[in-house]
Amino acid sequence: MEKKIRYTYTDHHNVPIYLDSIGYNPKELDFERPEGYPYYHWLQTIEGEGVITCIDQTITLKPGEGLLLPPYTAHSYHPNYDKTETWSTVYATFGGEAVDKILDVLAMNQAAVYQEKTPGVFKTSIDRVFRFLKDQHEETISESFIRSSYMYDILMTIKQYGEIESALTKNQSFSRVRPIVDFLEAHFQDNIGLQEMSAHAHLSPQHINKLFHETFGLSPYAFLVQLRMREAKRLLLTDVTLTLREIAEMVGYNAVSHFVSTFKTKTGMTPKQYRDTHKKD
Repeated sequence: MEKKIRYTYTDHHNVPIYLDSIGYNPKELDFERPEGYPYYHWLQTIEGEGVITCIDQTITLKPGEGLLLPPYTAHSYHPNYDKTETWSTVYATFGGEAVDKILDVLAMNQAAVYQEKTPGVFKTSIDRVFRFLKDQHEETISESFIRSSYMYDILMTIKQYGEIESALTKNQSFSRVRPIVDFLEAHFQDNIGLQEMSAHAHLSPQHINKLFHETFGLSPYAFLVQLRMREAKRLLLTDVTLTLREIAEMVGYNAVSHFVSTFKTKTGMTPKQYRDTHKKD
């Protein structure tokens, strides 16, 4: 592969595990995500070498290695300029109602670097997805289920043929914070803050703040904003009849100006620019 490849999806048809995006980048650039990515993220080196900082650890990602990140985990990465000029990668981002349970069962619910035990096996599983998507031109429920099965196959391949090279977060940390994450997922559109999280979890605000920083490298409020921005992006693209005021109210903002300024700060563009840029012809 020589050209950049990217497929993204906004309508997931309520499948248990869905593919949000998948792609190939022949020349990976410097990237910073201080508030993480709103879905699980698999990033794998094809050629060259990358340097990744996850929360407070820095590791190199070599050919045959991939990094699995839970949602909202702070990270940054760039080519290892000391050793290579070009760093090529493949990646997949995914979510779903059942994804947490699947990763719990597989003991993959933590940020970790996986080394493939059989050369090329990770890339082969993703290449199968590329071959399928190349001939698809419309999103249908049937294709959503096929993409779901491919994403499940990728995870099973990582589990079966990969071994953890280094763990960057602890399983227990994500498990402890998950009830609060579930609460925020269900109530991000409400007027909630640290006190409401504290009351729900029966933990002190200080302890909740510590848990979020240990797990994701960001504050609980920053995590909440990420949830709201994720939903705003989905609404902007899936229902073009919705006004900015309606979307703002649906994601927890009483003032449209506050919503627009927050959206621009987090994405680098206004909601209208985002909709115009990503809408389908």
